[in-house]
Amino acid sequence: MPMWTVFLFFICVHDAQTDEMISVSVMEGDSITLNSGVTEILRYDRILWFFGPSETRIADINDQVITRYDQSARFKDKLQLDSQTGSLTIKNITTTNSGLYKLTVLSQRGVSHKTFTVTVSAPVSTPVLQTIPQVSHYPASLPIPVITSDSSQCSLSSSVSRCSLVCSVLNVSDVTLSWYKGISLLSSISVSDLSISLSLPLEVEYQDNNTYSCVINNPIRNQTTHLDNISQLCHTCEGKVWFTRQDN
Repeated sequence: MPMWTVFLFFICVHDAQTDEMISVSVMEGDSITLNSGVTEILRYDRILWFFGPSETRIADINDQVITRYDQSARFKDKLQLDSQTGSLTIKNITTTNSGLYKLTVLSQRGVSHKTFTVTVSAPVSTPVLQTIPQVSHYPASLPIPVITSDSSQCSLSSSVSRCSLVCSVLNVSDVTLSWYKGISLLSSISVSDLSISLSLPLEVEYQDNNTYSCVINNPIRNQTTHLDNISQLCHTCEGKVWFTRQDN
């Protein structure tokens, strides 16, 4: 071997560049290119690609001749080397191709190394929305509230006739019974897990023109009875109050 050749190789080895670590993430089925950073491969340059912690050689360029060692199932027909730059392309990549890739470049300019950490992720499946039937312990329907008048509770105070109304429901549980004046809540009563009958009284003026309603509800259903004309229910009170005035 000529003396100048040995001397040149000695200089190249001691002019080696520090390793460069690069992380790359890719989805399964895609292709990636690991860039060598070389702009042009000269005739006597050598490009070496290794895979894994054991640094198994998978491809190289020597004297401008490309060789691929891709007959294993892991890399079969997947590797491609750029003849101008030495960059490595992995086609149709899979999760088995995840790992460390090491590049060594030997040239008259020196020796350089690059290490690529390649992470291949499997595609995320499309979420499937499903409706889970909700089992409810509440009854399928609620009874309609019944509004009646209690003539025994009719009263006359300061010449104002008053009538007592009663809203009732039978055999209910886990409900609330309420009186409303328009949209304003006047009173309410609740029952939990017992099956009972509920009654809720309300005293109104006989000449009252407001709209009243009685509502029974649980967290998922409700039933409403409206009272638009108080005189329809309070006419018995009117007669009782008239006779009371006559007696006085």
